[in-house]
Amino acid sequence: MADGPRSTKSKKPEMKGKKKVNKRKLGVWLFFAGAVAIVCGIIGYLLIILNGERILAENQDKFILPEASTIYDAKGKEVTKLSQAGGNRENVEFAEIPELMRQAVIATEDRRFEEHSGIDLWSIGRALVKDIIARSAVEGGSTITQQLAKNLFLTEDKTFFRKATEASIAVALEHKKTKDEIITMYLNRIYFGKGVYGIKAASKYYFNTELKDLKLWQMATLAAIPKAPGNYNPINNPENSLERRKVVLQLMFEQGYITQAEMDEAKAAKYVPVDHPKTSNDSYLAFIDYVVDEAEKVSGMTEEELRIGGYKIYTTLNTQAQSVMEREFDDDDNFEKSVDEQKVQGAMIIVDHRNGEIQAMVGGRDYVNKGLNRVTKQPRQPGSAFKPITVYGPAVESGDWYPWSVLQDVKTCYGSYCPTDSNKVKYIGPVSMRQSIKESRNASAVWLLNEIGVRTGMKFAEKMGFELDSKKDRNLAIGLGGLTNGVTVFDMARAYSAFANDGKSVDPHSLLRIIDKTGEAVYDYSAPSAEQLMSPETAYYMTDMMQAVTEKGGTGVGARIDRPVAGKTGTTQHGIPGLRTGYNRDAWFAGYTPEWTAVVWMGYDITDKNHMIKKSSSQSAAMFGKVMRDAIKGVKKGSFTKPANVQEEKPPVGITNFNAIYDEASAMVKLSWNPIEGEGIQYRVYRKEASEAAFSKLLDSLEAVDVDDMSVSPGMTYTYYVTAYDPRKEMEGTPSDQLTVEIPAAEITPPETEEPGEVIPPDEGNTVPEDGTEVPPGDGTTPPDEGTPGNGETPDNGGQPAEPGTGNGSGNGTGNGTGNGTGNGGTGDTGTTPDDGSVPADGQPTNGGDAGAGNAPASP
Repeated sequence: MADGPRSTKSKKPEMKGKKKVNKRKLGVWLFFAGAVAIVCGIIGYLLIILNGERILAENQDKFILPEASTIYDAKGKEVTKLSQAGGNRENVEFAEIPELMRQAVIATEDRRFEEHSGIDLWSIGRALVKDIIARSAVEGGSTITQQLAKNLFLTEDKTFFRKATEASIAVALEHKKTKDEIITMYLNRIYFGKGVYGIKAASKYYFNTELKDLKLWQMATLAAIPKAPGNYNPINNPENSLERRKVVLQLMFEQGYITQAEMDEAKAAKYVPVDHPKTSNDSYLAFIDYVVDEAEKVSGMTEEELRIGGYKIYTTLNTQAQSVMEREFDDDDNFEKSVDEQKVQGAMIIVDHRNGEIQAMVGGRDYVNKGLNRVTKQPRQPGSAFKPITVYGPAVESGDWYPWSVLQDVKTCYGSYCPTDSNKVKYIGPVSMRQSIKESRNASAVWLLNEIGVRTGMKFAEKMGFELDSKKDRNLAIGLGGLTNGVTVFDMARAYSAFANDGKSVDPHSLLRIIDKTGEAVYDYSAPSAEQLMSPETAYYMTDMMQAVTEKGGTGVGARIDRPVAGKTGTTQHGIPGLRTGYNRDAWFAGYTPEWTAVVWMGYDITDKNHMIKKSSSQSAAMFGKVMRDAIKGVKKGSFTKPANVQEEKPPVGITNFNAIYDEASAMVKLSWNPIEGEGIQYRVYRKEASEAAFSKLLDSLEAVDVDDMSVSPGMTYTYYVTAYDPRKEMEGTPSDQLTVEIPAAEITPPETEEPGEVIPPDEGNTVPEDGTEVPPGDGTTPPDEGTPGNGETPDNGGQPAEPGTGNGSGNGTGNGTGNGTGNGGTGDTGTTPDDGSVPADGQPTNGGDAGAGNAPASP
């Protein structure tokens, strides 16, 4: 018992002593803790200020608010704004913002904006309470200055460190900028939905109204959007927009910015969505993409810099032509139907070849922004549309060939390369260059290329801007557009523009000028010096011949419009190994009026057995006609110019009343025709034996209008034609009709057996030697009905004359050259091998052009 009380008493004093010590320590601790807190608060505030100042100093460029650059057409009219990652934006100055608009935003987003220094502690406290209750960061509590800070420098995440940084930047902004500057930056940068940034762009997009003309209800509608742009914009959610508008108006009324009557009237207004015309979101896409690409090259700026720099970009865009082109490309009836979802594609460009300005461009059906522009990015085989580039153009430029020059449209193989005509009537023999290009004849085109040499054709093509493979393309197939790498629609437009521009080079461009936000020009187009790619005479002759393509009987009649048109069709075979069909891979029409050049291509992006074109180039020519007919309306009509020194004289007219008849009595073909009026006119006779591929000149420099061909052989068939030739002008007329003559086979009968003892009188022409034997009549030679006519064959070496025939017979034969032998002691003409790149009869190339198979030959 004694121990218990003692134990209790001894513990009480100890407990009292401990309490006194803790109070003292607590007081000291609280004092120093308070001091430390004050110091830390001061240091923290200083750190916040310094951190914000540091961020602002390191990111001065962020104060330059991005602004969507504007595209203008050729007339200086705004077409669209370039969209970017931040959407469309157009900045304004503080004075341009209506006071009520500023008040609507302040009342809605930050009612204490004019009082705080970047951070509103009351709002932050309110937000913290809501966050604690919700156990998540749901309330922002951010001031307008903080929202601007976040928009300028930070991300959307809600973390403590991000909020602290946001606060530090906001405080720094309040030190660096005035309230007017801050609200202006905010309203220029804030997002208003539908890809629109900034209050000015929003007023145009939602109301088609200038900012200064906005009504109260419209201002409240716009002020309602930034809290949730997807939910509160009046286009996507008109009901939510109306309810939010009422909230904004109520806040404005409560804060004394508007009256009750103004509030009620603004709440009752009805929103009618603006009917937006086509913009860059769905129109002009290929052209605008091309403009941006061109601007990058000439200005040295990046695409992003161009799009958000607020530049005014003036272009060559002809909105009428562009709209017509897009309308026709949107019409499915202008294209063949596909068996599946893969469409027949197409592309087109129009260039004013007088100044190089691109008028319109479509990069494909259903073209998407930054998609595949088939005008510039997809090389294809040009087919016969390349003939003016590698065959006819260089031939005329040489000075040796003219539209009336006679070519040979005959089936010929050049080594292993055997071009074929795809015309209904094939291999018509002699044909003028004009007719050859009009009907797109392959055999005569390759024949002409072989005559001028492949090297000549390649040089002309390279001069026209095409980069051919110096090894793989060195063959006759380039005459029909069989190329290693193909060409683009843009390449063809540039080349055909030179034909239309009197032989001078053209620089197709879409960009005229770039103006920055200060009004200074950062780029002005300056045309390069034009180069004379061909003589004006060659350009005129080519234009004259290609006009025939759109005339009756030509391959491009669908391209005709109400003004002069010259052009050329082109179709390439499908080229699928083992597939026998007449369907094609590519269909072209390249043509021009005196004012504009346009090129159309059609085809599948990927050609296979299920995806080939059936209608050839006629549909491309038709598309040219449909687009150009309406696109060029309003452009003053012109005419193709004729150079002053172009050859005015015309070749002799064609031969008429040509006749060719075999005379059995004389065993020769008698040829006759009507004479041609003119002094010194001569005539040329051409002949081809049925087994020969080409005609050869039989007689030259004739002045008579009838002649006998004695060099015919029995059983043979010959075809003839005649031309008139003016030696003073060195001009040959168009060929006459072709006439074919069949020579009957010779009938050899044995001599009659005379009666024994019959004596033939001397006056019959027989003499009887003393030994009683008989001799043949005449001079001891074989009688005509028993002798063998000389065959006139040329020996194998092709260069020696033919052996003369015997008796009155006649003969004709060919070796590697051609040889004609006449029976009365005549000799065969010496066979020669040309040195101009042509191929002799054995089909092997000589020292001129390069014969080769190349790519698959093309159809017209």
